[in-house]
Amino acid sequence: MAKIKLDIDRKLGKIDRRIFGSFVEHLGRCIYGGICGEDGPKCDESNFRKDVIEAIQDLNVTQLRWPGGNFASGYHWIDGVGPVEDRPSKMELAWDSVETNRFGTDEFLDFCDKVGVEPHICTNMGTGTAEEAQNWVEYCNGSEETYYADLRRENGRDSPYKVKYWGLGNEMYGEWQIGQLDAEDYAKKARKYAKLMKRIDPSIELIAVGWDEDPEWNKKVLSELEDYIDYISIHMYVGNEEDDYYSYMGTSKKIESRLDMLEGVIDSVMSEVPKDERVKIAFDEWNVWYRAFKEDLLEERYNLEDALVVSMFLNSFLRHCDYVKIANQAQLVNVIAPIMTKKGDLFLQTIYYPFSILANYNKGVGLDVHVDCDSYKLEDEKEVPYLDVSASYDEEEGSLTLNVINRHREDSISTVIENQKGEVGNKVDIHELSAKDIKSQNNFEEKDNVGVIERTFDDASNRFSYEFPPHSLTTLELEVSE
Repeated sequence: MAKIKLDIDRKLGKIDRRIFGSFVEHLGRCIYGGICGEDGPKCDESNFRKDVIEAIQDLNVTQLRWPGGNFASGYHWIDGVGPVEDRPSKMELAWDSVETNRFGTDEFLDFCDKVGVEPHICTNMGTGTAEEAQNWVEYCNGSEETYYADLRRENGRDSPYKVKYWGLGNEMYGEWQIGQLDAEDYAKKARKYAKLMKRIDPSIELIAVGWDEDPEWNKKVLSELEDYIDYISIHMYVGNEEDDYYSYMGTSKKIESRLDMLEGVIDSVMSEVPKDERVKIAFDEWNVWYRAFKEDLLEERYNLEDALVVSMFLNSFLRHCDYVKIANQAQLVNVIAPIMTKKGDLFLQTIYYPFSILANYNKGVGLDVHVDCDSYKLEDEKEVPYLDVSASYDEEEGSLTLNVINRHREDSISTVIENQKGEVGNKVDIHELSAKDIKSQNNFEEKDNVGVIERTFDDASNRFSYEFPPHSLTTLELEVSE
């Protein structure tokens, strides 16, 4: 029998709610046709889809990254402000499309305000300039009577938007990127951006480009920018190209290794700096993505096994909550997304549900959980435990949340759950994501093939048994009194 031991004194760190962030890019139908819809009863006065806003709010997204992605490296923000009819249409080179600029800075920030999320803007370090980024900060956050702050006022927004989170470019290491740079040149350019942007608004927090596959890039960037930045980012997309279920379920090994690598680089470069003052991690693009590409407008369709891998990302962020403070699932609507729309309708993909469960029921501090269970071996001989577990504790509410993925394809796993500190109440609220078939999907015709089962369990104590279904995510909400 498997065993999980919980102790509310074994704190990993404070959970930053910004790890439950998302991402929208000018790509395919993410914005035009997703966030912005057709005129009609589904849309509000700003032409934002009301049903999409409601789905995002239920998902409990906390912050939203924009305008890219690869798109950011060719985007000039000045094209997207002012009267819509006067904005230029331009060729967009990242995704080979025409950008009409109907959705720009003011529309994005209006959307964030309506949804109730914090904005996170990624600057153009491809074809852009440091002065352009400086002016963008002034447009968004300037309070004095200056040119770009006054331009914002002319465009209908008197008070500053107070955008706090700014990315210093996107994936500038990549050959696919407009304006690709090596680490040294990137660091020099980013330093100039950072100086100008923070002189306009010293309160903003800056995110430098990191690389999940190259610790040397990260060392160089951190060494040169540690006095200017607040976060270093990594991106990761994963998939099941070989249709090998158990190999796919070992994805968490890859996520953990990349986080361990970046944390090690941060600690090495910033060894003289107290740990709580060191640069943190922004995992600001992540998702399952391997089926649909440019020709399909990246409209990936997800199944249950994909949802389990999404759960693994979120579990990893909770286990690394002392370093991971920002994360953004890519993307939010239609493009590799949890929400899919068409005219007059939408459905929620399988990956919507693990995000919703973990975002709605985890806060406070992350806990260091002891797990003892059977495992299986990958081809590289790495051992993968069948149970992937994270936990959080909210001291104010006296609630302990346990998130358990059972990776076993066929078997449920009976597990003894032991609490080491305080007294567990009898009642447990259960949120379970499961289905008979790991390939189960939702679609416009069958919206509920995969969803969340809600129930309660009334026989909990400081030691109780629970059976986790095969290929499932289960979140247990426990009451703990000290």
